[in-house]
Amino acid sequence: MADKIRVLLADDHAVVRQGIRRFLEEADDIEVVAEAANGREAMERVREHRPDVAMVDIRMPEMSGVEVTRRIRERYPQIRVLILTAYDDDPYVFALLQAGADGYVLKTASGDELVQAVRTVYQGQSALSPEIATKVVRQAVTGKPATAADQVEPLTPRELDVLRLAAKGLTNKAIGYQLGISHRTVQGHLASIYGKLGVSSRTEAVTEAIRRGWLVVE
Repeated sequence: MADKIRVLLADDHAVVRQGIRRFLEEADDIEVVAEAANGREAMERVREHRPDVAMVDIRMPEMSGVEVTRRIRERYPQIRVLILTAYDDDPYVFALLQAGADGYVLKTASGDELVQAVRTVYQGQSALSPEIATKVVRQAVTGKPATAADQVEPLTPRELDVLRLAAKGLTNKAIGYQLGISHRTVQGHLASIYGKLGVSSRTEAVTEAIRRGWLVVE
């Protein structure tokens, strides 16, 4: 028998990983070689196991699926990246495809569809859920979704909380007090916000978030 397709599962929900593993390993040609519960762990497992396919969720602790995809593309270009997520929002879709994802499948997919998606990306082809394929075709035909606004990774709910308080002029320490986190964690969130929005200051971040409709300042 030919070598099996070696898969890494990266999702912060253990029950979800168990279900996906069960579906995949029912196929004779697929083997799950590692699991990860957050983005940083995903990169560690990639380095250790060098899977053929990394199946990655979008929203994970410590490092998002977009950043994981980007890093895998830069460091391990031979590894295929298959996004498996519940999110089909345009900003997520186009940010991930721009980052180099080989496939984008929604968690509503059946077990057979997941197996076929793994096989498809392993063979060097794109695997897209019908809903995602429609968005991509619309972009190709109209060009409208392919804007910078669509391709920027959205801020997380916590990052939006930090930015809302920053917009009110609160210091990092005051923001941390209100949110129950340390001022260093606040600094980390702000750094992530700046990176996503391509800015270098609070004022620029607030202005850009308002322009995109992500933030309403009272």
